[in-house]
Amino acid sequence: MASSISLQLLPPLGSSYSKCFSANHQLYRGKLQCMNMRCLSSEPEIKTFKETEVEYKVSFLTRRNMIGLTIGVSSHLLYSSNAKSAGLPPEDKPMLCDEECQKELENVPMITTESGLQYKDIKVGAGPSPPVGFQVAANCVAMVPSGQIFDSSLEKGQVYIFRVGSGQVIKGLDEGILSMKVGGKRRLYIPGSLAFPKGLTSAPGRPRVAPNSPVIFDVSLEYIPGLEIDDE
Repeated sequence: MASSISLQLLPPLGSSYSKCFSANHQLYRGKLQCMNMRCLSSEPEIKTFKETEVEYKVSFLTRRNMIGLTIGVSSHLLYSSNAKSAGLPPEDKPMLCDEECQKELENVPMITTESGLQYKDIKVGAGPSPPVGFQVAANCVAMVPSGQIFDSSLEKGQVYIFRVGSGQVIKGLDEGILSMKVGGKRRLYIPGSLAFPKGLTSAPGRPRVAPNSPVIFDVSLEYIPGLEIDDE
């Protein structure tokens, strides 16, 4: 098939183009290009023909490159957009209480204090409880009722250290930690009156805490620096 098509494209014998055909040549999209300028009698025509073909080839390559560039940029923007919009799923964030823990927590009895604070012990610690005024080192994952995290020491990779019972943290967290033991984990259901009376503006991408709205804290009491020193 290829040979028959080539024969049909050959110029008639004796024509000005047939003289050029004996020189170097190539077929491009069904057209004959003369690559040797020995055909002096038809030099203007051949020159015009070659310039036209070169312009066509350059134009074709430019369009092809532009199409490839456009597709590549579009794909990159689409991927970046999807990646940003997807974000990090909540279940992939470090948690003090994972899915299995959540299921077990459903069967744990709720304890309600006189202030209105409620809590469930995920794990009861075996160490001492912190006296009022002592520093404590604790991991905290703070959430709005929907489960969205607005603050987390686990994501920051550093425990929170504060003086318990001295008003350095919200009232619900102060009260909840005072009755914990070192090594314990607890989920605190903090009512709005013991949380953020003026609300809280969180970091970008985090849920805002409305004034006097309830919050949930998962807390683990890691150690009590001052108490450990006294014990030693």
